[in-house]
Amino acid sequence: MKITATILLAAFSTICFAQKQEKDSISPVDLNEIIVISKKTPARLKQPKSLATVEEYLQQSSKVNMVRRGGYALEPIINNMATERTVITIDGMRIFGACTDKMDPVTSYVEVSNLSEANIASGQQGSCHGPTIGGSIDLKRANLNQKELGWNGAAKTGYETNNQHKILGTSIGFNDKSFYVNTDFTYRDAQNYKAGNHEEIDFSQFTKYNLSATAGFYLGKKGLIEGAVIYDKATDVGYPALPMDVSLAKATITSLRYSYTPVSSYFTNWETKVYYNTITHKMDDTKRPNVPIHMDMPGWSDTYGYYSKLKGRYENHHFMANLNSFYNKSIAEMTMYPSNPKENPMFMYTWPDVRTFYNGLYLEDGMQISPNANIKVSTNIGIHSNKVADEFGLQSLEIFYPDMNATKNRVLKSLAGNYILHHNKFEYGFGLAYGERAPSVSEGYGYYLYNSNDFYDYIGNPNLQNEKSFEANLSFGFKTETFTANLTSSFFHIQDYIIGKIDPNIQPMTIGGSGVKVYNALNYATIFNTDLNLEYKIAQNWYFKTLLAYSCGKDDDHNNLPFISPLRYSGNLQFKKENFNLGFGASGNLTQVKFAAAYGETKTSGYVIFNFNSGYTFPWNEKKLNVQAGVENIFDKYYTTFSDWNKIPRQGRNFFINVSYVLF
Repeated sequence: MKITATILLAAFSTICFAQKQEKDSISPVDLNEIIVISKKTPARLKQPKSLATVEEYLQQSSKVNMVRRGGYALEPIINNMATERTVITIDGMRIFGACTDKMDPVTSYVEVSNLSEANIASGQQGSCHGPTIGGSIDLKRANLNQKELGWNGAAKTGYETNNQHKILGTSIGFNDKSFYVNTDFTYRDAQNYKAGNHEEIDFSQFTKYNLSATAGFYLGKKGLIEGAVIYDKATDVGYPALPMDVSLAKATITSLRYSYTPVSSYFTNWETKVYYNTITHKMDDTKRPNVPIHMDMPGWSDTYGYYSKLKGRYENHHFMANLNSFYNKSIAEMTMYPSNPKENPMFMYTWPDVRTFYNGLYLEDGMQISPNANIKVSTNIGIHSNKVADEFGLQSLEIFYPDMNATKNRVLKSLAGNYILHHNKFEYGFGLAYGERAPSVSEGYGYYLYNSNDFYDYIGNPNLQNEKSFEANLSFGFKTETFTANLTSSFFHIQDYIIGKIDPNIQPMTIGGSGVKVYNALNYATIFNTDLNLEYKIAQNWYFKTLLAYSCGKDDDHNNLPFISPLRYSGNLQFKKENFNLGFGASGNLTQVKFAAAYGETKTSGYVIFNFNSGYTFPWNEKKLNVQAGVENIFDKYYTTFSDWNKIPRQGRNFFINVSYVLF
C-alpha cells in the first residue's frame, strides 16, 4: 500500500510538472483556512463576541471540534483527530502540555488579544512545523511593526451572566521608526456555569491571568529583531467531567525572532526564531467530597526549539524551506496518600522524565503550471528520538517491557501534492498525501493513566511502530458577487492506528477502575470528513451563512471509532450598516447513531440552539467605543455533544456584553 501511494504521488507530480509552463499571472493558492481573530474584517465574518475565548474562535472552522471536560481549556480536534495526531503551535513554536489528562492544551495559554489569526491546515498541508496526521493549527501573533507610528492602546471589559464570567483587559504600545513595543493584559474569572433548566454544574469555575509583551528593533530597512514573552497563569480551575481539578496551570513562553528581506530576485524573506517555554500543571482533589484516596499529580514540560524559514520565488515557482528542531522534557508524578496516616504514601512517575529530540526539514514548492492552474508539492523528513531519563521510571516500565531500551529513534516522513484549477467562477482541487507520526509521550511511556471517560487505566507501549496515513482530498468552489459555495472532502487510511486495548492480565490501580488498557496498534482505521460552506448576500447589508459537516470513522473490524462527530450544521443571518450590526443564528448536531460502542461510547441525542447578537460603534472623544451584546442558547436548551467528556451538559442561556475603547 505504501509503495502504491508513493507511485501515485510521483505520477501526479510528474503530470503536473510536464504541463506547459505559462507566464506567472496569479500566485499559488494557499490551501489553509484562516480564522481571523483581531484584524479588521468584513462585517459578515466578524465574531459576535470580540472577547470570546480562543476555542470559540476556532470552532468557526468546519475542520475543528472541541473535547470539553469543563468550562475551561477545551481540547481542539482537527478532522476528528485528537492532539496526538495533530500539531498546534504559537507562531510556529512547538509547545507541549504538562497534564497527562489533557487539561492544558496549547490553546489555553494564549488570549485572543495576543493573536491576529489562526491558520488551520488539513492533513499533510499542516506538516510545516512537524509530523502530523490530522492537520495543524498555528496561532499567529499580531504584526505590531505594521501599526501606525506613535502611541496605541485600548481597554476592554466583558461580562457573561450564565457563569458570572468577568473579563478585564488593556493593551498599550508605542511604534517608532526604529523600534516598537507592546504590552497586553487580560484577566478572566468565572463561577460555576449553569446548564439548561438552571442546573448548576459544580466544579466548573476558573480564574486566569494572561500577560504578553513584545519589543522589536529595525536593523536598517531590511532587517528586524523581535523578542516576545507570554506569561499565563490559571488557578482554581474546575473540571466537572474529571475526578480532579487544577490548582495551578502556568506557562512562560519566550522567543527571539530575526527577520530579513534579502536584496535578491530569488529570495523574498528569511526568518529565524529561537524559543523556550516552560509549563507547570498541578492537579488537585482537595475540594472534592468523598475522595477515596487523596492524590497529588503535578506535571512539568520544558521545550527548547528553533526554526529557520526561507521563502523565495523563481519564475513560476513559489518555494519555502523550513529547518526546525525542538527538545522537550516531560515529567508527571503521582503521589497517593492513604487515609491511615501510619501508612506510607505511594509515589510513581506517570511520565518518567521523557526527553524528546526532533530535527526536521520541510520543503514546499507552489507552481503555476498554466494561467488558471496551480500545483503545490511538499515533503518533510525528520529524526525523532525519545529517551526515558529517570532510572526509577524506566524500571517501572520494564515490569511490562523487560527488553525495552531507554532510547528509541525514529525517522518520520511525509509527502503531499495538491492541484487546483480555476475555471470562470469555479475552482476545483485534488490532493494525495502520505505522512507518519511517532507515538505521543502518553502512548509510548504513560504509566497507569486513568481515563475517567471509560474508567480504564492506560499504560504506554514503547514498542509501537510509527502511525502511517494515506490521505486523499477533494475540493470544489463556486463564487459570484453575491454567492459563495465551498465543498471539501478528505479521506484518511491510517495504518498502525494507535488505540488502547484491554489487557485482562493486568490489575487496575485506580479504585473503582474497570481494568487496564495498553496502547496497541490496529492494522488500520479509516476516517472520512466532508463539509459544505455557503454564503449568500441576500440584499444590501444582509448576509446569510450556513455550514454542513459530516464525518465517519471505522476500525479494521468495522467498529465505529470514538469521538467522531455526527452531522453538524449551523446557519447565521447577519446585518451590517455603518456602525450597527446584528445577527441571528442556529447550530446543532443530529443524533449520534454511529457511536463507538466497542470503545465504551454511548449514544448522544441531537440538539439545536439559537443565538442572537447586536453591536454598535459609538464615536467618543474622537475615538471609538464598541459595544457588543447578545444571548446564547436563547431557549435554555439542556444538551450535550459527542465530544463532551462523560456527557457533561453545556451552558444554558447566557447573556453577554463586550465593551472595548480605543484609548489613543
